[in-house]
Amino acid sequence: MIPFVPRRPEQILPYAALVEWTAAHALWQGQATLIEPHQGFVYAAGAGFRVPTGLGVTLMPLRHPYEAALQVRSLALATGEPVVAGFGPGPISFQESLLGERYRSQLGAIREYVTAVRGLLDGGVVDVHGEYVQCKAMLPPAVSPPIEIGLGVLRTNMARLAGEVADVAITWLTPVDYLAGTVMPALREGAEKAGRPAPRLAAMVPLAMTRPDRTPTEQAMASNALHLQAPHYVDMLRKAGLDVTGKDPAADAKAAVAGGAFLSGDLDELVAALKEYERVGADEIILNLTGVFNLQGQKEAMNELKALLGALVGGTFN
Repeated sequence: MIPFVPRRPEQILPYAALVEWTAAHALWQGQATLIEPHQGFVYAAGAGFRVPTGLGVTLMPLRHPYEAALQVRSLALATGEPVVAGFGPGPISFQESLLGERYRSQLGAIREYVTAVRGLLDGGVVDVHGEYVQCKAMLPPAVSPPIEIGLGVLRTNMARLAGEVADVAITWLTPVDYLAGTVMPALREGAEKAGRPAPRLAAMVPLAMTRPDRTPTEQAMASNALHLQAPHYVDMLRKAGLDVTGKDPAADAKAAVAGGAFLSGDLDELVAALKEYERVGADEIILNLTGVFNLQGQKEAMNELKALLGALVGGTFN
């Protein structure tokens, strides 16, 4: 994962190169309001780094489903590589700011939105007249690389919905035991209800190596301070058994480390912890070095990514 919000598109290139030149699978970025992620990835492709990409996640209030489908297919066509198009409703305050009111039903809005996007990407005429989405249209025919639709998943109800309608469930800050005991059973339950295979699980994992000049709590705060204050993350972490309140950043960061939501350790310990995600069924592990970047800078974040990739998948990068 790009561990910062780029202000210039060329800042993306070292991370795209890391994917191009090692055994890393894909380059991921969350929603940004500086360099927009679709455009940043296309810039990297134009600079010669055509790599698989993941959007984890873009926020629904920013785009009509037609524009969302158009953007993600444009990205796939421009890169010539697969794309995971992750979507989420965003915070309620964000919905109110852009739409004038919150989605009355978060799950209902996501279901309508994803239904429209999937239909457009599948090439048919979409005719959706719902409470949240109005769309009667189709995209011009084109053969593109594979596009998977993803949903940001934290809790049981969203996991069930992802099981019904998504190709990929994208998690963030979720301890491995919570994935195994809560998220994955709900994914399977939703998939069984819809009579389809369960979606892939892509786990975004915040982590940092231990060093004499840093503490795990400081790294966790630098990586996830805003998430640890957000009610839906606090609720998820409490359901996972972590003693977080959303009111004491230092104590909550310490609890995130102790409960395995933020991984800290030496290289061998981090590799072992990441292998646990694989063991419980995660299909893709996304390395999030945001805390290292924020506190130690670009060089240190890149060095740790190289070390982790080398240990996990035998990647080399000179």
